[in-house]
Amino acid sequence: MKRGFIPPIDSLIAFESAARHGSFTRAAEELFLTQGAISKQVRLLEGRLGVELFRRVRQRIILTDAGRLYLHDIRETLEKMTSATRQVMSFAGSADVLNLAVLPTFGTRWLAPRLPRFKERYPDASFNLTVRLRPFDFDAEPFDGAIHYGEPVWAGAFSEHLFPEEVIAVSSRSFQTRHMIQKPEDLLEVTRLHQSTRPDAWQKWFEQAGVETETAFQGPRFDQFSMISQAAASGLGVALVPRFFIEEELATGKLVRLFNIRQPITSSYHFVYPVNRTVRPVVKDFMSWLIEEAREQAEDKEELLPR
Repeated sequence: MKRGFIPPIDSLIAFESAARHGSFTRAAEELFLTQGAISKQVRLLEGRLGVELFRRVRQRIILTDAGRLYLHDIRETLEKMTSATRQVMSFAGSADVLNLAVLPTFGTRWLAPRLPRFKERYPDASFNLTVRLRPFDFDAEPFDGAIHYGEPVWAGAFSEHLFPEEVIAVSSRSFQTRHMIQKPEDLLEVTRLHQSTRPDAWQKWFEQAGVETETAFQGPRFDQFSMISQAAASGLGVALVPRFFIEEELATGKLVRLFNIRQPITSSYHFVYPVNRTVRPVVKDFMSWLIEEAREQAEDKEELLPR
């Protein structure tokens, strides 16, 4: 990297603020500088680049085509620098920080409620959680580990099995009563809610229930389990949702499980961590704790199964 091509950070910040506000005056107010200081920084930047970034029209400033293009790239760079700085600052006052990539549903409904127990056991540990929906390269991302759903395969990473995903059919109590749902065949006559990433879920459920149908794919689709579970609780229809995601709703009666039909387990949740890094003690502690919590989850599930 040639340092001569990198403009002073003060000039970049002044340019971004002026472009965002469309005004040197408001940029000066935001950055606690004078209008003259902002104007000077922008002129220095234009001189460094050899292009005009703004056109001055009376009391207004308007981005040129070059300025608009430069703003797009510079804004993204400044945002990354801000994010990286905040992440490094989060290490202050903590002996060990875990950087984890999590799936949104797993992180919100399963992991987050249990983290106080981890913190109680390891008070010096801290953690940063970031959503990642797909596998990534650990060499290119600053993560110590990730939660993965699917097969126990992740390039460049070890995998530890946590628990399988048990999907159950649920609805609100009022929906069940109103439609007189008593047997699996009754679900052929009601609205079935679908999760976009699991398009064949209802087909597999009916096959396991011994119900033949060619209409299993019919019904509204949702991108997130949070939306589909809320829709079911509100009485829109019946949904197939991972049991761990709706434990609270089942306990309070907001949702009810319709049948004790167990689908064949095809995928599970795993904790993965990079093979080419030394595993820090805090990562080992977290992994051991996570596996312990997952084991308790599996034991609780077995206790709830009908005998």
